[in-house]
Amino acid sequence: MDPFIPVDYYDIVASLTETERAVYAKARTFVDNEVIPIIGQHFRDATYPDHLARRMGELGFFGPHLEGYGCPGLNNIAYGLIMQELDRADAGVRSLASVQGSLALYAIHQFGSETQKEKWVPGLASGELLGCFALTERNHGSDPSSMECTARLDGDHYILNGNKRWIGNATVADVKVIWAKDEAGHVGAYVVEQDSPGFRAEVIEGKFSLRTSRTCEVWLEDCRIPAANKLPEAKGLRAALACLSQARYGIAWGAIGTAQACYDCALQYAKNREQFGKPIAGFQLVQEKLVW
Repeated sequence: MDPFIPVDYYDIVASLTETERAVYAKARTFVDNEVIPIIGQHFRDATYPDHLARRMGELGFFGPHLEGYGCPGLNNIAYGLIMQELDRADAGVRSLASVQGSLALYAIHQFGSETQKEKWVPGLASGELLGCFALTERNHGSDPSSMECTARLDGDHYILNGNKRWIGNATVADVKVIWAKDEAGHVGAYVVEQDSPGFRAEVIEGKFSLRTSRTCEVWLEDCRIPAANKLPEAKGLRAALACLSQARYGIAWGAIGTAQACYDCALQYAKNREQFGKPIAGFQLVQEKLVW
C-alpha cells in the first residue's frame, strides 16, 4: 500500500496511472502539512486562509484539467483526486479551488476570446489573480433563468445593474465573471475587474458551514465595463450551466474526501477512547458501525 494513502477505501489506487498517483500524493502531502494544521482555528474564527490560494496555484490545483495558458492539462481523475483531498481538510478550501478553477477560470478558458484568455487565465491558474463567478441572485438560486441582473450596451461599454448573492471571494476577486441579461433577454457573461466603478460587495457573516470560505453579496449599480470584457462564446444559460457542471464534478469528489475524514476521525476516536477497561473499538457493536 502506498505510504501516503492510509486506507484505500474504494480500492482505486491500483487503477491509477503514475501521473494520477503523483498528483494524489502531492495533494495529500499539501493537505496534511499545510492545511489541516491551521484550518481548525480558521474555521472556529470564520477567517480566511488567503495564503493557501497562492500555494494552490503554485501546485497546479486551479483548473488542473484544463490545457494551455498556464493550466496543468491533467485528466479529470487527477482533478477529482485534488478536490477530494482539499475537501478532506475543509470544504471551504475546496470551495475556493472550485470557484477559482472550475467556475471563473473555466468560464474564461472555455468562452473567452484569445485576448481574454491570454490576459486573465494565466494569473488565475497561478493564483496571482483571484476570481469569482456571480450567477446566483437573492431571489433566483436554482432558477437562474429568472435572473434580474441586466447588461445594457452603451457605446463601447456595457452598464450592469442588479444584485448577486452567495458569491465566493467577490470582495477580493481581481476578475469577476458576472452573468446578466442583455436588452434582448439573452444571458451572457461579463468580466468586471477589481475596483470597477459601480461594483460593491460585502461578506455575508454568521454562516454555520463553509466558514473558511469568503461568501459575499454583490451589488451592481450602473457598473460600467468595456464592451471588450464580454465573453463572446458565453451564449445563453447553457454556458453558465456548463461551468456549474465542471464545479459539481469536483464537489462530488470532495464529498468523498469529507466522508473519508469523518471515518478516519471516528476510527481514531474508537481506538483511543477507553471504556470498561479497553478501547471502544474492541466492542463488536462499535466495530459493526465502523464496518457499515
